Amino acid sequence: MTDLLIDTTDRVMTITFNRVDKKNSFTAAMYAAMADALTSAQADDAVRVLVFQGHETVFSAGNDIADFLQAPPVSPEVPVFRFLRAISSFSKPVVAAVCGPAVGIGTTLLFHCDLVYAGDNAAFSMPFVNLGLCPEAASSLLAPQRMGYGRAAEALLLGDPFLAEAALEMGLVCRIVPPTEASALAQRQAQRLAAKPSSSVLATKRLMKLGQASAVDQRIAEEAVIFGRMLGEPAAKEAFGAFMAKRQPDFSNL
Repeated sequence: MTDLLIDTTDRVMTITFNRVDKKNSFTAAMYAAMADALTSAQADDAVRVLVFQGHETVFSAGNDIADFLQAPPVSPEVPVFRFLRAISSFSKPVVAAVCGPAVGIGTTLLFHCDLVYAGDNAAFSMPFVNLGLCPEAASSLLAPQRMGYGRAAEALLLGDPFLAEAALEMGLVCRIVPPTEASALAQRQAQRLAAKPSSSVLATKRLMKLGQASAVDQRIAEEAVIFGRMLGEPAAKEAFGAFMAKRQPDFSNL
């Protein structure tokens, strides 16, 4: 089974996470394929809108831990950072349909989407500190901007999850629908965008993000350096060792 399904129909490229048995967790190969797809879509005038979607029961559990530990992202050129640069700089509209758990990068990639539609079973979390790590995808910048500092602190410092209604209230998602309707709604909205004058859509997105691009690029780079360093430190080793051993981590001496 292909872990990613990539389809372009009627000027809309749809990337479907297709690894439900692994809760749509991302591997390095998936990041590389997504980075390549975004680069291709950016250059292709026939693609006007990009859609991300998972399954009705799960959007993404974040990184596949076993794959992650085999090839930890300690270089700016690894696939995950290629993907983050590609999505953060993508000039065309990005729409997402999110149902079920959206963990780690399953949540932080949404800060780079223009329209997000959530199933009423959606649950978001950014548990980086709980893994002995720091935020990524410029979420240390974008989460406080979008959510407000207090809620971002609960999500990033405590790792507290939040549900669809809270995500709607803080503006991370645009609308909540039954899980069976989320992908169809995202596709309808993508088709509406694709039918509009492309020059107007692109200019409007650029203007809304004007002044933010350099700050996002810089924050992604800064987070990547710290993230890579922390991967080799005792807290992350304890967190990942506990995860693989299916026990609670012990940070009492860290």
